[in-house]
Amino acid sequence: MPKNSKVTQREHSSEHVTESVADLLALEEPVDYKQSVLNVAGEAGGKQKAVEEELDAEDRPAWNSKLQYILAQIGFSVGLGNIWRFPYLCQKNGGGAYLVPYLVLLIIIGIPLFFLELAVGQRIRRGSIGVWHYVCPRLGGIGFSSCIVCLFVGLYYNVIIGWSIFYFFKSFQYPLPWSECPVIRNGTMAVVEAECEKSSATTYFWYREALDISNSISESGGLNWKMTLCLLVAWSIVGMAVVKGIQSSGKVGAVSEGALEASVGGSTPISERADQPGPTHLLPALQVPFSSLFPYVVLACFLVRGLLLRGAIDGILHMFTPKLDKMLDPQVWREAATQVFFALGLGFGGVIAFSSYNKQDNNCHFDAALVSFINFFTSVLATLVVFAVLGFKANIMNEKCVVENAEKILGYLNSNVLSRALIPPHVNFSHLTTKDYSEMYKVIKTVKEDHFSALGLDPCLLEDELDKSVQGTGLAFIAFTEAMTHFPASPFWSVMFFLMLINLGLGSMIGTMAGITTPIIDTFKVPKEMFTVGCCVFAFFVGLLFVQRSGNYFVTMFDDYSATLPLTVIVILENVAVAWIYGTKKFMQELTEMLGFRPYRFYFYMWKFVSPLCMAVLTTASIIQLGVTPPGYSAWIKEEAAERYLYFPNWAMALLITLIVVATLPIPVVFVLRHFHLLSDGSNTLSVSYKKGRMMKDISNLEENDETRFILSKVPSEAPSPMPTHRSYLGPGSTSPLENSGNPNGRYGSGYLLAGTPESEL
Repeated sequence: MPKNSKVTQREHSSEHVTESVADLLALEEPVDYKQSVLNVAGEAGGKQKAVEEELDAEDRPAWNSKLQYILAQIGFSVGLGNIWRFPYLCQKNGGGAYLVPYLVLLIIIGIPLFFLELAVGQRIRRGSIGVWHYVCPRLGGIGFSSCIVCLFVGLYYNVIIGWSIFYFFKSFQYPLPWSECPVIRNGTMAVVEAECEKSSATTYFWYREALDISNSISESGGLNWKMTLCLLVAWSIVGMAVVKGIQSSGKVGAVSEGALEASVGGSTPISERADQPGPTHLLPALQVPFSSLFPYVVLACFLVRGLLLRGAIDGILHMFTPKLDKMLDPQVWREAATQVFFALGLGFGGVIAFSSYNKQDNNCHFDAALVSFINFFTSVLATLVVFAVLGFKANIMNEKCVVENAEKILGYLNSNVLSRALIPPHVNFSHLTTKDYSEMYKVIKTVKEDHFSALGLDPCLLEDELDKSVQGTGLAFIAFTEAMTHFPASPFWSVMFFLMLINLGLGSMIGTMAGITTPIIDTFKVPKEMFTVGCCVFAFFVGLLFVQRSGNYFVTMFDDYSATLPLTVIVILENVAVAWIYGTKKFMQELTEMLGFRPYRFYFYMWKFVSPLCMAVLTTASIIQLGVTPPGYSAWIKEEAAERYLYFPNWAMALLITLIVVATLPIPVVFVLRHFHLLSDGSNTLSVSYKKGRMMKDISNLEENDETRFILSKVPSEAPSPMPTHRSYLGPGSTSPLENSGNPNGRYGSGYLLAGTPESEL
């Protein structure tokens, strides 16, 4: 060691010295301080603290079993979106025309990026903020943006759980309240509610009884007290599930107690510390094998019953009949990509949070394929049920249309507006079929071509009914409630169905909450219980926006625009951070070391080229389309008993833009602050302390394997943790700068090593 070094100058002094790593290594190549084991503390207490900080990633709690972890990921990814959002988008975008882009994007974007998030979470063992700080400190704002997007989604997602709670309690009566239209009595006269008669009983119950919806987003109409109470119940359940889970967290299973005791001189093992949170707090109370299989039993029963309904096959065929004009629509591809992100939980941080509690040798590639398949299977199963019911509803509405128009034709025949010669002889008005009406309609249209529009006759096409039968966010609620009215013991099935929805929703909400709480707690070390309760209380009061009579329109705003656009940006930057900044080859090498096998080269090309290119094209097309077609929403007009597409007013557009900016703002802010060194990335905040007589540990006589293990501070079965790109890489094929030193008398020669540098706080 040079005589002029600070360590040499003070080695014989009694003065306690503290120097930063930046000072000690000022003339050296950057060293991965997270991998090194610098520790020159002299006291037992300081030793224990240093070791605990050094092993912060290794002593992170682990899942009790592989099944528990898989159930957590399935519970997060398989949720209300599979029952509510996927069928709605499928029906909106032409059935089979939507399935094609969804499958394509699931393969080239969804599964590769889901695997990527699982891998980085398991590798780095941090929440979303810590992970992206490791990968690229300048893009550390990705984690903060993920937290904000999770908050946006959680705000309206729990409203949907509130809707399920409302229907759940309404199910305990026979007949079900949405089975028939209400009758208004005026003296001796009984009249069916006009709004219900024009639509249907289930549609009326959804828009009028449940939402009591206003005609536009500008008409607030005040709070819907029924939904306000349901929202309070929903947030109370989520809060209690998370808080109770934190308080009853499991033990740490990632560190050997004997090894740790040896490291700290026989102190209490980390696995016995009561304050160490485990991953069990991320699971809802019902997340057990039975409740995981329960949704599929319910959906299978609904599918069997739905297929037995008259006209169900028409709906199924409509679902699997692609329309080329829809398939070429950029909007359909954008919505398919967004649904892939939502379905798999990409960009939210929940996937990373769950996988961060995995052991290093867990096969996350298998997890990605399994969860993706189950997710898609659930979506298709739910959509089959919805389209079977839509086929039944479309046939009912089509027959109703035929009856109404047949009465018009009879009136025209009786008033001699139409000649009876126009009616085919085999047509029987008392038993008029859809086919007979279609034939009669074509004849009248051909003969009365000049004056046909004045007759006001409708074609009554089943295809039109399938396209317009139900629109909007309530599709699944309307379709499934319609199916339940045709079940024997319908209240029982209704209770089971909405219990399933509540269970699925809670699983996803717990994952969404994990996307907020895990990175914040990991990064800022805030009190867990207090922070969780505070988040739930804050979210409830902000969520009152969604339980106004116009609240459903705000759900559309958040779901279609305020959450989806920032989410797309986040997913793109995650891909770029790993594939282009950290390095795809380097990442693949570390995956090989971690998994024990090399992933398919398919992922290399997807991460490096295909996925970011596709997402960039879709994002650009979406922005252009938004500029051409202003954002809007489907409003339910009470007087017409029908939906009408309206554009957002100026104040709503301002709110929408503000939300998008707020969600994405942390990314450029953190980038600028760290680029100009206004915000530390943690690389020069680490300090070491030493006292007189403390000598460097000479490891020059160690065997090569032992030396490598000592330098990298890892057991043989573990791989070195990933590092930010601005630090030297100690991965496969690389050499530690400590080993590269050719001069044994340099600042830190190959024969000397500081023992035990604690890891900096993220």
